[in-house]
Amino acid sequence: MTLYVGITCIKLLQFMGFGVRWKGWIRACLYSAKASVLVNGSPSKEFQLEKSLRQGDPLSPFSFIIAMEGLHVALEDAKAEGFLHGVAVGSDNFIISHLFYADDVLLLGKWDKMNLENMVMVLDCFFMVSGLKVNLHKSNLYGVGVIYNQVEEMCSWEIAF
Repeated sequence: MTLYVGITCIKLLQFMGFGVRWKGWIRACLYSAKASVLVNGSPSKEFQLEKSLRQGDPLSPFSFIIAMEGLHVALEDAKAEGFLHGVAVGSDNFIISHLFYADDVLLLGKWDKMNLENMVMVLDCFFMVSGLKVNLHKSNLYGVGVIYNQVEEMCSWEIAF
């Protein structure tokens, strides 16, 4: 995922109207890293790192937030067009479909196959545009107020992702 966060970050900065100077500063932070390798105790010649962000990079959380702005817009557009249905919370029945926190995303929605398929379709489109893909090994599906058999059934549906 780290390779494309930087590219997505620059594209989204442009989409959000950031100026050339800001984009240049972020690009410089993302692509100016160099490294060398110790060989028998002596450093090799420096070389340019190929990936834009690395694990532990202090800029990584900020780049992720900017990249998630693109997913937020996609989810909001899908809701506005009636493709996604969130859940009503509170006494005002406020509709919520997604929450972002640090480097986690929580998607909430009406419990039916069509809503799940549309949610997956939005995530797939986001992947095609940004290069950022959901790690299914770190993902879970929970049904609130739903019997366990229905959760198992929803997990077994053939949804292209």
